[in-house]
Amino acid sequence: MPALTVGCRVLITSALFGSMLWGAAPALADEIVGGGTEAPKEETAGDVDGDTISSAAGGIVYDRSKNGSGGSVGAVRPATNWTPPACWYAPKYTPAQLQAQMEPIWEAGSTGSGWDSEQRKRYVNGDPYKDFNKDKTGKGYFWDSYVDESYPPGWDKCEEPPFWVDQGDAPPPEIENAVTPEILAQLAYAEIRVPGTEVTLAPEGTTKVNLPTWAWLDGADFKPVSVTASVPAIGIQATTTAEPVSLKIEPGTADAETYPASGECQINNGRIGEAYAKGKSDETPPCGVRYLRSSGDDSYQLQATVTWKIHWTGTGVNGDQPLPDGEFGADQDVIVQEVQAVNR
Repeated sequence: MPALTVGCRVLITSALFGSMLWGAAPALADEIVGGGTEAPKEETAGDVDGDTISSAAGGIVYDRSKNGSGGSVGAVRPATNWTPPACWYAPKYTPAQLQAQMEPIWEAGSTGSGWDSEQRKRYVNGDPYKDFNKDKTGKGYFWDSYVDESYPPGWDKCEEPPFWVDQGDAPPPEIENAVTPEILAQLAYAEIRVPGTEVTLAPEGTTKVNLPTWAWLDGADFKPVSVTASVPAIGIQATTTAEPVSLKIEPGTADAETYPASGECQINNGRIGEAYAKGKSDETPPCGVRYLRSSGDDSYQLQATVTWKIHWTGTGVNGDQPLPDGEFGADQDVIVQEVQAVNR
């Protein structure tokens, strides 16, 4: 039978459940595939148990206990045009739960007799499922689509109707974006949070023309972070890890020189730049900037961006697998003044 159209999904969900997309209705893993007979409940947020959070999307559980924390953290953005999946397929219904989902739709008659007849044929009359596959209760799940709740481009591309997968079997190969450890790793990428990147400067806030200004970040904050995503119902998981590798300094004006000349300060032994100390005024900073012109009555916007190397490992995977590098940066004001000469 043809895939259920997005328009029809919207009609169904608007009429009965008040959400935007049938496959987008979020639910917790234990509610969706835990073997109960209750229809899936619409949730607005996941349950929290310590640092383990049951996501409101896709039956996925995220463990963020090793993620970045604090008020200045933010999400890394891919350094390329790559993005995590906007929609995916994962276990969603037991046979009884799918029945509880579908029958009120048919009874309401809001989707038309033709469509209702096709759905009954598919899930009740044996083409291909008989009586919602109840004879296989406990031996698998109906999978359905989920979407990133921020609705990025492509969120509406997962249009397959619910399909059955036996426990331990892979989903049909023609189904794109069926959840796998690799897709879990990509979804965990979007959950990574890293520390803010406002650098410490010496001199601080206001510097002088032609005076080397040292720049550094608190190395204690910049250590690897990770998020683990899992689907307990089918026993797969993936851990995505981000490690800081370099700090990029952009002075905010062409009238400046950076240290090193590339403006990219490599991270060595967990240190990002080097803190200025008394007695170093005649030294060249390993990471910093020298402004060649005053900022006048304004300031320059110095941008500091940390690049994070990101990789993953998970169920059935040997060794780390690469994901695109991530970046996280911030701007800060730097006032540059002319050196005042003293006439005697």
